[in-house]
Amino acid sequence: MSGAIISIRDLWMTFPGKRVGENIHVLENINAEIMPGELVCIVGPSGCGKSTLLNIVGGFLPATKGEVLVEGGPVAGPDRRRIFVFQENGVFPWLTVTDNIGFGLQDQPESERQRIVAHYIAMVGLKGFEQSYPRELSGGMRQRVEIARALAANPDIIYMDEPFGALDFITRMKMRADLVRIWQSEKKTILFVTHDIEEAVQLSDRVFVMSKRPATIQENVEIDLPRPRDLDSRGYLEKRDHIFRAMGMSLRVGEAS
Repeated sequence: MSGAIISIRDLWMTFPGKRVGENIHVLENINAEIMPGELVCIVGPSGCGKSTLLNIVGGFLPATKGEVLVEGGPVAGPDRRRIFVFQENGVFPWLTVTDNIGFGLQDQPESERQRIVAHYIAMVGLKGFEQSYPRELSGGMRQRVEIARALAANPDIIYMDEPFGALDFITRMKMRADLVRIWQSEKKTILFVTHDIEEAVQLSDRVFVMSKRPATIQENVEIDLPRPRDLDSRGYLEKRDHIFRAMGMSLRVGEAS
């Protein structure tokens, strides 16, 4: 591949263990490329290092070995052009919806700030809640605020670490559909960590399937299905089952590989 916006090259990560001289090898020989405007999900067994990889790519952790290039340059730390959206509620409880979304726009003229905030409030479906505080919102609505705040900052890339993991099933399904709609409108590059294979297949252009720890990317699965995706279609079910098998799992009760 050429023209990648994110390039991960021979990445390794080792953490010190609890005992003297003990090392915990988490990631090894990670190589991957993400193209501009792609929505790529990372899945893998619990504890394999998905979030660790995302934090290295985002500049929050230095790798033990290897490099990450974003937009052609090495990652040396967090960058305001690349925004994180976490599972944990990241909105500021003392600010209204409007002020939360406009938090990163302090350098904009007030009229432009108001225009941008109004645009993203409408995009995420929060019209009528502009002056509400997070405590007055549902979990899904708070997550919409966080996504709107990320988009309002106009980043090149959005990193998402299980952003819907704490939501109930119905809200998760709605948020997935909304994220695809917003992504199609905004054309942002999104790197999305999830433990939910169904979610990955519903959202992604491609899915990176990680192995058990010490983890590498054992498969790069292209999800070449039209959107919006029919979750009962043969193509969707085949992609889903392929990833389950790649992770050593089976959908049949009592069967394991």
